[in-house]
Amino acid sequence: MTRRHLLPLLGLVALVLTAGCAGLFGSQPISDEQLNEEPPSPYVWDSEVDAHITITENARFQAVYRMNDTRMELFRRDGFGGRNAIPVSAVRYRYPNGTVVTGTELVARGGSINRSRSRVAVSLPDDSPDGGGGQLAFTSSSTPKRFSLPTFVDGSYAVVLPPDRRVEVFPFGKVSPRGYEVVTDGDSRVVRWDDVTADAVSVQFYLQRDLLIFGGAAAGLAVVGAVGVLYYKRRIEELREQREELGLDVDTDDEFRDDPPPGMG
Repeated sequence: MTRRHLLPLLGLVALVLTAGCAGLFGSQPISDEQLNEEPPSPYVWDSEVDAHITITENARFQAVYRMNDTRMELFRRDGFGGRNAIPVSAVRYRYPNGTVVTGTELVARGGSINRSRSRVAVSLPDDSPDGGGGQLAFTSSSTPKRFSLPTFVDGSYAVVLPPDRRVEVFPFGKVSPRGYEVVTDGDSRVVRWDDVTADAVSVQFYLQRDLLIFGGAAAGLAVVGAVGVLYYKRRIEELREQREELGLDVDTDDEFRDDPPPGMG
């Protein structure tokens, strides 16, 4: 291949590598539509905890964090120790005086919200308190019947489960870290920690009907197993009767006893 033919190929390779590096290491702003869309339900600003997370029916969650810094990085850890950015929408910032601004207003006031492959970096507005302050809220996606996220702030946490979900029965329900309590709020359960110092909070939950389904399946398997045992015993009886009718001097019980083979006793 001549040098003239190599030039277009080299140009294409350079373009691909450049695009890949930009996607891997660069960052880009999130659209105004995502930042300003309305949350599924009003954010819970006036809670007593440092992190208040409400899990909704459609495998999404709404989070409100009390800021102790002027910057926060939002991500999930993968199974290889790396980080992946989480999708965020309906971003709001609440000043300590109670004023709430949208995501685009936060940016217009000197803050920033940028997404890269590994994280969503949020910086508070220039007029926010020094050293952090106020509350940051956003909406994101979760996993059906399981919520897990790093602890972006230290302190007290509350995770509100969707209605009729429970965590009490292991292994269907699992909560980490320990030191939590479960309280009832209407038809919802709230998992609370007074002080979280672990790297992540994880809550696996279930519907009440899941236990009924599992119990029914277990009962069905038990019935099938009992029928199998009865069938096996019936076949043994039939074999014994057939041998007796043929006059065979063979004790079928010997075939099924647990004594070791001859010479092995």
